[in-house]
Amino acid sequence: MAEITLDVDFEPDFDVIVVGGGCAGCVAAYKLAEAGKAVLVVERGNYSGAKNMTGGRIYTHSLAKVFPDYLDAPLQRKVSHERISLMAPDSNFTVDFTSRELTEPGQESWTVLRAPFDQWLAEKAEEAGAEIIPGIAVEDLLMANGKVVGISAAGEEMTARMVILADGVNSLLTSKAGLSKPAPAIDQVAVGAKETIQLDPAVIESRFLCNPGEGASWLFAGSMTNGAIGGAFVYTNEDSISIGIVATMSEVIKQDIPVYQMLENFKNRPEIAPLIRDGKLVEYSGHVVPEGGLKMMPELVGNGVIVAGDAAMMCMNLGYTVRGMDLAIASGEIAGKAAIQALDAGDTSKAGLQCYKTMLDQSFIMRDMKQYENFPEFMEECPRLFKGYPEMIRDIMNPMFIVNGQPRESLKKMAMGPIKEIGMFTIAKDAMKGMKAL
Repeated sequence: MAEITLDVDFEPDFDVIVVGGGCAGCVAAYKLAEAGKAVLVVERGNYSGAKNMTGGRIYTHSLAKVFPDYLDAPLQRKVSHERISLMAPDSNFTVDFTSRELTEPGQESWTVLRAPFDQWLAEKAEEAGAEIIPGIAVEDLLMANGKVVGISAAGEEMTARMVILADGVNSLLTSKAGLSKPAPAIDQVAVGAKETIQLDPAVIESRFLCNPGEGASWLFAGSMTNGAIGGAFVYTNEDSISIGIVATMSEVIKQDIPVYQMLENFKNRPEIAPLIRDGKLVEYSGHVVPEGGLKMMPELVGNGVIVAGDAAMMCMNLGYTVRGMDLAIASGEIAGKAAIQALDAGDTSKAGLQCYKTMLDQSFIMRDMKQYENFPEFMEECPRLFKGYPEMIRDIMNPMFIVNGQPRESLKKMAMGPIKEIGMFTIAKDAMKGMKAL
C-alpha cells in the first residue's frame, strides 16, 4: 500500500470511493448517493458488467428491497422450472420441479445477463448522484496513519474518507488492506466457462416446456466434470440460453481435460445438444468463482475500508441452487448504510465501521452463510456425488425401464445390486453428512 501524508486541513476528494461496479458496488454507491454523500465508483471494465460472468439467476427479494421498481430492470425470464440432474457418462437422471409458489412476488427468481443488468444498476447509481469511471483498474490503496484514505489508479491518486471494496473474487486489494491472504487456496475457488447461445423465444419455450416469459434453471452434477468437484448449468434467457461448466481449481489442474473442453463435451451430449440446436454463439466468457463459503471469507472491516459481494466471498453453491447476486446486492445495501452511519458519526475507523458487521450478522446473508458453512467440505469429502452415485442411479433405472423378453426381477433386487457396489453404510453415512451440512 502507498503511504501518504495528509495535511491538518485535509479535505478528501470524495466521501466514499467504491472499487467495482458490479451488484454490490453499484448498490452501495446508490445508497450513498441517495443519502447525499459524494461517491465515486471505479470499474475496471469498459462498462459495469463487462467483466462479469454468471450462469445468470437472481433471487429478487434483495433487489426489490432496494429498488421497488425492480421489474423495470432488464430481467430475462421468471424461473418456473427447477431441474436437477445427475449424469453418468451414458445416462441422465433428472428431477423436474414446478410450483406456483416459485413465481409469487417476494420469492420469485429471474434469469439475467450481467452486462445489461449491471449497466441498469450503474444507471440507477448515477441517477442518484454517484460518479462512475469505467475502464480503470485500481492498482493500490492509499494509507495515512494506518487508515485507508483513497486509491491509486492510472497514475493518479484519489482520496476519500473511506473505501468500499467490491471488486470481485479476484480482488488483490483486500490483501493489500491486510484483510485476507494474497490469494485464496485453489481448493476454495472454482474456474468456470460459459457460453450464451441465441435462440428464438418460442423455440426456448417449446424445448424447456415453459410458458411465455417463464424459464428454467437446470443444474447438473456428475461425469461432465470428469470426476472433479463441480457441475454444469443451463439457464433460459429471453432469447438465449446460458450454458456453462464450473469445476474446483484444485481438481481441474489434475485433469487431462481443460474446463473449456468439458463444456464442449457437455454441449455435445445427446441430452443437451437438442436444447441448443441451431443456436448462434453470441458470448463466451470465463471466470473464477468463490466456492469455500464462510471459511474463506476475509475480514470484512478495516480502518477506512469494508468489503462486500464476491470480494467478501459471499457465494453459496448448495448443489440444488447457486446464490451470489442476492447476497451481493444485500451486502451492497448494508455497506452503503454502514458507510452513511460511520460518515455521519465522523468515525470511519475499524471501530466506527463495526456497524457493517453487526448489520450483516443480523441479515439473512451471514445467517445463511453460517447455516451452510460445512457444505463445501462435505462435497470435498464425498467424491461419489460426481462419480459413483450417478452410475448407481443409472444401474438401478436401466433394468426398471428396459424390457427385452428376459424374466423380470423384483424392484428390490434391481436396486440392491448397484447399492451394494457402493455399500449401504457408505450411502447412509454420506446421506447423514449431507443432511448435517444442509
